[in-house]
Amino acid sequence: MKPEEQLPMDFLDQKLTSEDSTTLLLKERQITNLRKLLSYIRALPYGRNLNRQDLSLVIKEKKGTCSSKHACAKMLMDLNEIKEVQLVLCLYKMNERNTPGIGPHIKENNLSYIPEAHCYLQIKDQKIDLTKIDSDLSTLKNDILEEIKINPEQITDFKVEYHKNYLKNWILKNDIPKDFKAIWKIREACIQELSNK
Repeated sequence: MKPEEQLPMDFLDQKLTSEDSTTLLLKERQITNLRKLLSYIRALPYGRNLNRQDLSLVIKEKKGTCSSKHACAKMLMDLNEIKEVQLVLCLYKMNERNTPGIGPHIKENNLSYIPEAHCYLQIKDQKIDLTKIDSDLSTLKNDILEEIKINPEQITDFKVEYHKNYLKNWILKNDIPKDFKAIWKIREACIQELSNK
């Protein structure tokens, strides 16, 4: 059972009523309520958008990352006056167990994990991960380092700087024998691995 299926039926059945261009594009695709919106965004392939600041590209390009998908969903819920929704940025210990496919990049660099930024939605009391069709936040539960609430526009510069600053401190505090540039390069290789799947 997906976490949102535990939300009240009347909450999930809230209609998309906004006349903004992105909501209208969704309505053309028969996405008319919150339940359909969550299912649609979850089913979109994982991939970076051409312009991270234009959240409508998740719908137009039919793809997105954990950041863009969740920020787009939050933006649309705000536009459609759907309440009790928060966009959350967390940092977690990215490893092969919780992020399958990236293990070789971590192992060949003698690391047990790399702190990675991840976004999800907090809807009422449920944590909802729309990154991929089979995303399950419970796999990260024991690996979350910290969480903060952010606004959709913060998934660009703020999120990147927040993540980079955390990594720099992590390298220092843990005596990691690699500099920030090397760690960021390994991290980018991991993300590319996920995009290729």
